[in-house]
Amino acid sequence: MRPDWDSYFMKIAYAVSERSTCDRASVGCVLVLDKRILTTGFNGSPAGQAHCDEVGHLMVDGHCVRTIHAETNAIIQAALHGVSTRGATCYVTHLPCIHCTKALINAGIARIVYSVSYRNDENAMNFLRAANIEIAHKEFIPET
Repeated sequence: MRPDWDSYFMKIAYAVSERSTCDRASVGCVLVLDKRILTTGFNGSPAGQAHCDEVGHLMVDGHCVRTIHAETNAIIQAALHGVSTRGATCYVTHLPCIHCTKALINAGIARIVYSVSYRNDENAMNFLRAANIEIAHKEFIPET
């Protein structure tokens, strides 16, 4: 059966998450506009630096600060390649954290589709609502 667009792009976000180098959460993100992929991102260390799966986590206040989150990496890729993200949809395996939420708002993202609510950050949800960003929860079970 042919998948709907949300399922199609969510499947791609899960494929992107396989490149993650932080085993605390393998997160993938795909930014899409007009049913075309703009950029992708996964959580991992800055270019040229050691990854969590090589040297371990760098924990500060219960968070690994060695990695850049998937959503932020997708936005950075757009900036590096001169791609506008205004009006795009963000397909992401996990609900964005507060920091990624703010970056997505300022990047002009219009819609967020996520699968896993690993943290229920009411502040992030309030920011998204205040920015009139559509939020859709899409149950997705990746193939094994």
